[in-house]
Amino acid sequence: MAKRKTTNNRPKTKTQKNNNQKLKIINLVLIILILTLIISILSYFFLLDEQKQNISTKKTPTHKKEKIIKKDVDLNNYANEKLNKYFKNEIKDDNVKYEEYTEEFDKEYIHKNKEEKKQTKKTKPKEEIAVFPKNEDTKPKLAIIIDDVTLQRQVNTIQNIGYKITMSFLPPTKQHPDSAKIAQNLPFYMIHFPMQAQSFKFEERGTLHVGDSYKRIEAKVANLRKLYPNATFTNNHTGSKFTSNDKSMDYLFKALKEYNFLFVDSRTTAKTVAKKYSKKYNMPYISRNIFLDNKQEFNYIQNQLKKAINIAKKSGYAIAIGHPHSMTLKVLKESKPLLKDLNLVYVKELPISVKP
Repeated sequence: MAKRKTTNNRPKTKTQKNNNQKLKIINLVLIILILTLIISILSYFFLLDEQKQNISTKKTPTHKKEKIIKKDVDLNNYANEKLNKYFKNEIKDDNVKYEEYTEEFDKEYIHKNKEEKKQTKKTKPKEEIAVFPKNEDTKPKLAIIIDDVTLQRQVNTIQNIGYKITMSFLPPTKQHPDSAKIAQNLPFYMIHFPMQAQSFKFEERGTLHVGDSYKRIEAKVANLRKLYPNATFTNNHTGSKFTSNDKSMDYLFKALKEYNFLFVDSRTTAKTVAKKYSKKYNMPYISRNIFLDNKQEFNYIQNQLKKAINIAKKSGYAIAIGHPHSMTLKVLKESKPLLKDLNLVYVKELPISVKP
């Protein structure tokens, strides 16, 4: 009896086919899950890194960094920033006009007494009364006044020039609240008294005006005495209109004498009547000879200084007025060789007298 041949090529059953399909599906799902997991992990680290960057950016954004830096600068220069609203931008202070501008600023003023010219040899001149102690130094004297001082930084720069310079301080306002306090530490200073100009955009608060009553003017002078207890001298800030008005200047000199102040005429106008009322109230007439810095140019300022030197040599003394421009202070510091034949003095050391 013949045997049957066995073979392995049996047809797969339906159950086996189903199992194989399920296995393939499971493998595909596993592969998808693994890929999804890998993508998720990578995405997590990417998002985490991005979130850290965002947090870091939120903490110190660029515009806030700039504000922080700017705030630090503002804190260091707070008083100066306040002044910039009045004096414009100090970075460009070569173009700043600290005073009203009039043609009188460009003119020299020589100390001359018309009465002396009229005297003859037979006429005996009246004896003058010295205002300040006599100085044995026979050198010509030059007093340089820097107006509009308000900041400690300005004071430091002026003191660093290396010789006596008279600083004239603007009375305190919101723009420069510490100007009176800063002055108290100096051996000598003046008050730069704001008075009405013919035309000036940046008028100081508390400026005296033509038409002010004596009571108002006297109150302002009394307040200056409280703010500056050690001061003796004042000079006018602007004031081309005020100093040319008889009634206003009469009131002013009366109040100044009451509170023991002397007046230095900045001569912002040729029509000033300060001399007339200094004589009326038996006070010395003191006036500037030269303005140094109507132009912010080194050569111009130095030439103005040379004019003041020549006036001092001819008349015995001279007064030059400048402002705390960076160029002005630079010229004064670098012009020491020009001043070797002069005695640089404070205003109180000038050989000033009162004529009866």
